Amino acid sequence: MIGSRLLSEGLGTAILVATVVGSGIMAERLAGGNQAIALLGTTLPTGAILVVLVTILGPVSGAHFNPAVTLVFAVRGATAWREVLPYIVVQSAGGIAGTAIAHVMFDLAPLAIGTTARSGASQWFAEAVATFTLVLAILGGIRHTPQAVPWLVGLTITATYWFTSSTSFANPAVTLARGFTTTFAGIAINHVPGFMAGQLVGAAIAALTAHILFRSACLGAAP
Repeated sequence: MIGSRLLSEGLGTAILVATVVGSGIMAERLAGGNQAIALLGTTLPTGAILVVLVTILGPVSGAHFNPAVTLVFAVRGATAWREVLPYIVVQSAGGIAGTAIAHVMFDLAPLAIGTTARSGASQWFAEAVATFTLVLAILGGIRHTPQAVPWLVGLTITATYWFTSSTSFANPAVTLARGFTTTFAGIAINHVPGFMAGQLVGAAIAALTAHILFRSACLGAAP
């Protein structure tokens, strides 16, 4: 039913963002100014919760939690186009709710306009790379080892946090939600569109690449 799928997408995105923002607040408070330790303290919980969320909610809604993934699935025919806008709306609303949940847990105002500068060609490119890597991992996992997709998603985000200059937002809904926090995980609200553009470009290139790679693999395996 569409209602349960939308609840799954909204709830999953809320828990994901609450983990990202909440672990960022906790890490920043405990790291004593060591940015590397603070980033590590955010990376591990994020990767872990993704494994959990994709495992338990994947059978309900596909566990997109990400408008870029939803759009790719729609292009591939795996998600009905009539469900795309509702998915994106609940993902975005759930993400903002996740920011508010994290803030309230740490005795902060529910929402605050982000001010952390994250902009420039290198960071936009990094978001394209991060989203490309994530979408390719998802599509490759679905093609070859569907049962491994939760781990592939969690491990991909864990890795891309560290090899991209943007620390891998890789998700328009999460990016928007992180535009409403001034904490460690935040982004200036006016820098959100640039990140989203990079993410959508990366997702589109990944979808095309997956079509070429995995269709070729399928044809190669044919007798």
